[in-house]
Amino acid sequence: MSGHRARHRVVVLALDGLLPFELGIPQRIFGRARTAEGRHLYEVVTCSIRPPGRVETDADFAVLVENGPEALATADTVVIPASYELGPVFEEGRLTDELAAALGRIRPGSRLVSICTGGYVLAAAGYLDGRPATTHWSHADHFQRLFPKIKVDADVLFVDDGDVLTSAGVASGIDLCIHLVRRDHGTAVANDVARRTVVPPFRDGGQAQYIQRPVPEPQVATTTAARAWALARLHEQIQLRDMAEQESMSVRTFTRRFREEAGISPGQWLTQQRVERARHLLESTDLSIDQVARDAGFGTAQSMRQHLQAALGVTPTAYRRTFRSWSGHGRTVGSGNDPVGSGS
Repeated sequence: MSGHRARHRVVVLALDGLLPFELGIPQRIFGRARTAEGRHLYEVVTCSIRPPGRVETDADFAVLVENGPEALATADTVVIPASYELGPVFEEGRLTDELAAALGRIRPGSRLVSICTGGYVLAAAGYLDGRPATTHWSHADHFQRLFPKIKVDADVLFVDDGDVLTSAGVASGIDLCIHLVRRDHGTAVANDVARRTVVPPFRDGGQAQYIQRPVPEPQVATTTAARAWALARLHEQIQLRDMAEQESMSVRTFTRRFREEAGISPGQWLTQQRVERARHLLESTDLSIDQVARDAGFGTAQSMRQHLQAALGVTPTAYRRTFRSWSGHGRTVGSGNDPVGSGS
């Protein structure tokens, strides 16, 4: 026996009318996550709500799925990609008997994840009642009307509510799956997966930046240079006016333009970047907590502790204790039904 815990099993539910791109995201992201020794951290299985066989897609081809709904009973994480043929789920907010029977096989405590309109399935099953959630921005209003108990946020790329996570449209499923790898196994492993997939390990802002405006303003200037300038100086005190000056804009114009491009305010963006810098330093260096706080731009350990607690639900010391040995020893953390960061 190797002594390793069993790999975390991700079961992807393939529904008729599925989008092939989204169906492939979990396999691509979770399937690339490995320890420093090259051991796979996840096992990804695809299943249907019917016995093994053909599942139709929204493309000019179908897929052959070799597992039936019984695979859901073996899942540590269930992923539901989008489908364009959800029928009463999308139209009335109710599950079909066949879909309800399949979801009934999911074990209590399994982590539930949706990509794009896959969130309608979680909502119709009652998993999102009273919770924050998101879906594709073009369906957000309909989603909220159909499921009034859900706190819909149409501006974000994904919502992590512990054991239930939802993502916005299409490619945001990549963001969410990389986030889960980061949550389970740390920044180093997530960054490696992102590099192999040739995508950013952390995408700025939310889906507000992708919504088509009725009368879009011509973009004669951007805030790209200001962001690059700030990233090189995260350890310093950065004022909003300093960032605006990099683009020769007034603070008011800069703030508006920044929100249009990034989907969040400059202050929120700076905090996100500093949290990511702190995570990297906690994982990959032996710097003291005070020094990490200074280098990440939080100033004091207390300030960093508050921001990490708000963003990650853990203290800097607990985060380092969980993930510090990844880069040197390839230690596996948080597999099975005990995902790191889930509040357990």
